[in-house]
Amino acid sequence: MTAPPPPPPPSGGEYGQPSGYPPEYYGYGYGAGYGSGYGYGYPPPARTNALAVAALVCAFVLAPLGIVFGHMALSQIKKTGEEGRGLAVAGLVIGYVITAMTVLAVVISVLLFMFFASALQDVELYPESPRYTAAPAELPAFAPPAAPGANCQYPATIERASKPVKPPRAGRVATDPPRVDATLTTSQGVIGVRLDNAKAPCTVNSFTSLARQGFFDDTTCHLLSTTALRHALQCGDPTGTGSGGPGYQFPNEYPTNQYRLNDPALRLPVRYPRGTLAMANSGQGTNGSRFLLIFDDSPMPPTYTVFGTIDAAGLALLERIAAEGVADGGAEGKPAVDVTVESVRVA
Repeated sequence: MTAPPPPPPPSGGEYGQPSGYPPEYYGYGYGAGYGSGYGYGYPPPARTNALAVAALVCAFVLAPLGIVFGHMALSQIKKTGEEGRGLAVAGLVIGYVITAMTVLAVVISVLLFMFFASALQDVELYPESPRYTAAPAELPAFAPPAAPGANCQYPATIERASKPVKPPRAGRVATDPPRVDATLTTSQGVIGVRLDNAKAPCTVNSFTSLARQGFFDDTTCHLLSTTALRHALQCGDPTGTGSGGPGYQFPNEYPTNQYRLNDPALRLPVRYPRGTLAMANSGQGTNGSRFLLIFDDSPMPPTYTVFGTIDAAGLALLERIAAEGVADGGAEGKPAVDVTVESVRVA
């Protein structure tokens, strides 16, 4: 007679687990044990992808880098099954939005800059408007400085001389004779000038030095101005661009030296009369070799040194050149007819 079978375990199963589930589900058996870090069958949480976090952070700091990290994170997550897809996508979206806004802002800024730069080019220093209906003042009467020509200085510029030349003699220069005659022989004819050594000795000293060294020979008169504010032919630049010079510069003389340095009148136009020979410059104290042959009254601020006058034959020649106009049909630019200074001879 065989023994009866043992009674079945309670409904809770051995150790109280519900029947029908394997012991390893509860962490028992198959090496789970009570000391397991993730006991009772719960798997460890998936790790968050580091590049996904970096993508979201960089999207706010450096948007393009956030986009790069976002794509790299999505690629890694697809391979490893890590968490962080939402962070990577958010980094991508934010990065693209910020990048697009930045590009748009740059484009708008460039367009605005170009617009305002173009607008400023069209603004004249002394616009023809009701505010300037009064005739410009005359050049001030010449009051000789304490010691004219006592200390002429010709410091070197950053730009090298456009043509080999030596600076003129510095220090004291003679103001006698008060007038010096010179002849400009051009491809269009001869222009006679009389240099005013009494009013602008440092300027005349420079001009005669350059002339005697042949600096002006075979140079182009590069700019004809026929605007309401200037009627002049500009010469004296061997490069023919308006930016060349002798490699040195020197201060303004008459009429600038008739004003205080901070006098507001230096910004107001005065009438440079027809037949005036004056220096061109890029600001006070930047005189070099470029000069203006003024063939009609020109209202300009008194910051262009007057250093001579043009004779009647020279004025007639300049008026013929001006009548041909500017090459591009505008009011200022390269003369329509070629004007080359073949030589300048000082008496």
